[in-house]
Amino acid sequence: MMTPTLPLGRYRLRFSAADEPVSDFPGCHWRGALGYTLRDNACLTGAEVCEPCAARDRCAYSYLFETPPGIGAEKMRRYQQVPHPYALREERTPGSSPCLILTLFGHGNAHLPLMVQALARAAAGPRGIGGRRMGLLAVEQESAPGQNDWHPIARPGGGLAPLAVVTPPCPPLSDGAVRIEILSPLRVKREGKYVGAKDFRFSDLFGNLLRRISMLTTFHTDTPLETDFRGLTQAALAIKAKADLRWVELGRHSARQQANMKMAGVMGSLHLDAAGLAPFWPYLWLGQFTHAGSAATMGLGHFTLHAASLPSANPVPLGGTIRHPPATDLPA
Repeated sequence: MMTPTLPLGRYRLRFSAADEPVSDFPGCHWRGALGYTLRDNACLTGAEVCEPCAARDRCAYSYLFETPPGIGAEKMRRYQQVPHPYALREERTPGSSPCLILTLFGHGNAHLPLMVQALARAAAGPRGIGGRRMGLLAVEQESAPGQNDWHPIARPGGGLAPLAVVTPPCPPLSDGAVRIEILSPLRVKREGKYVGAKDFRFSDLFGNLLRRISMLTTFHTDTPLETDFRGLTQAALAIKAKADLRWVELGRHSARQQANMKMAGVMGSLHLDAAGLAPFWPYLWLGQFTHAGSAATMGLGHFTLHAASLPSANPVPLGGTIRHPPATDLPA
């Protein structure tokens, strides 16, 4: 079996102080504002919808926001839409300015300048982010995902100088207890229905995560995941977890559907014994950065791992090279 290889970049965009978020789900506002601005900046034809557009397969807007399967994609052909090559999550502590964590997966990193420019313009525009108008102060990148070692990458006067993109280094699994802390609503389905807090299993999380990572590597990297999918899925059913979960609902407005919607999922913790977790550990570690479940792009399904000992690990170099476009000036 292969362990998953998914090079990703984690970027932190610091914005000027603003009012508190107008909702408990700021990720949906960031993604909505991003869509409007990306379309203005990157759409090649101005077509109302992407599907019949002749430029669909070479358009940055289509790739980033609509993300259709590429022509000739043999794997997972039944999917009309595949995971977007990014995830957004707002972080804020009392007394500090808001930060947006932007994670780009695989080839999505080539569009970093466009994404930063679109997010900055969206935040400073008349609509702002959920009514909050903010100015971009700084752009930073984590040297290796999970190391909490951030470096400024915005050049004086504009432009970006990103660091190399690496696969998150996975530390060895330590003995003892492992806790999975689910920090934003996790929405996963079993037999077509969202799984609630009372009957949630480890296999519900892992099955979704395995599928998500497989799709991200298939459509956004040159190294699609090859592993024993059936064997891993069956083995996950035998993993016992003590769940301390609750059902949480968040509200959002869908501009596309012109309706207010509820985004609900489980939050809390899963407690497991490390014994037997080894086959699943690399996927869980990577899942901290990819998120899991539906609406992961907007920040849902974010979780972290906690264990008695998590030794540090050196970054794993990316096997291939992601070519970044020339540095692009950021909006003032």
